Amino acid sequence: MLYSIARPILFCADPETAHKLAFAALDAQAAFGLARTWAGKLPAKPLTVMGLNFPNPIGLAAGLDKNAEHMRGLAQLGFGFIEVGTLTPKAQDGNPTPRMFRLVEHEALINRLGFNNKGVDDALPRLQTRDLDIPVGVNIGKNAVTPIERAHDDYLSALRSVYSASDYVTVNISSPNTKNLRDLQAVEVVSKLVKRLVSERDLLAKRTAKRVPLVVKIAPDMEDADLVDTVKAICANGADGIISSNTTLSREGVQSHAHASEAGGLSGAPLTARADRVLAKVVKAAASVPVIGVGGIMSVADAQRKLDIGASLVQIYTGFLYRGPGFIGELVRGVRLPDR
Repeated sequence: MLYSIARPILFCADPETAHKLAFAALDAQAAFGLARTWAGKLPAKPLTVMGLNFPNPIGLAAGLDKNAEHMRGLAQLGFGFIEVGTLTPKAQDGNPTPRMFRLVEHEALINRLGFNNKGVDDALPRLQTRDLDIPVGVNIGKNAVTPIERAHDDYLSALRSVYSASDYVTVNISSPNTKNLRDLQAVEVVSKLVKRLVSERDLLAKRTAKRVPLVVKIAPDMEDADLVDTVKAICANGADGIISSNTTLSREGVQSHAHASEAGGLSGAPLTARADRVLAKVVKAAASVPVIGVGGIMSVADAQRKLDIGASLVQIYTGFLYRGPGFIGELVRGVRLPDR
């Protein structure tokens, strides 16, 4: 009810300004433990995935808390886990503004942010000192200035930096907003990248006596055969999980909108059906490797469908922005964990 009043006011501002205002309000509430009131009474729906214990299967996708600055408030909203980032080895501004557009009548967003973040070193102290009872994943990417043929250097650097402060690490090779990044999804390329990262992870695990799961986030825009081959290559080279999927370059369902021609990835309700189709193929190809489903979750039914398709966990982003902070509690209460 309160968010239905606040949303029109927030939506009068450009999306990035609204983002800052909303998080300022959340942080203020969280400081006094008041953000918990948005969640309401939550049932226990625990599950174990990738060796990690989750209080419920509803997570926050990367991209909202890029710099790990708002973890306390987000945790109080009832999330079962949160994913911060995308973090790159060095700070970068991202793409020029404007770079984020609302398609309100479609309950959608188009963004071309381009991994804008303050860098790994800035986020690390907050990750190291967090006091939360839910898993926190760290999403890592390459800097825009790094040539694509040297991308592995950035991923290895970021992995080493965040390893001890992460519950799991996500390798983002699927954002459409960093030039040529999706080229890393090609079978031969992704095989080498994942193999190198898994090898490095195993060395770090021995050194720290802590094994951190490694997850790979893929795009929803690959041809079916390429998608299956890529998923199988990721699994064969030792990844512990897959996130399906990132934003789409398709404009199916929003072609007539004034912002449809804007470059960037589309998210929200128009992505739901595509994300579900891709998820089904990923789950089948991944076999026993866990899959986190994301894309177009705007209701309990959307989240439940992803779990029923075979996702072990789900993540939200655009639905959170449109539905508000009470949406997390609604999802936690509404979903049923499938028998598997």
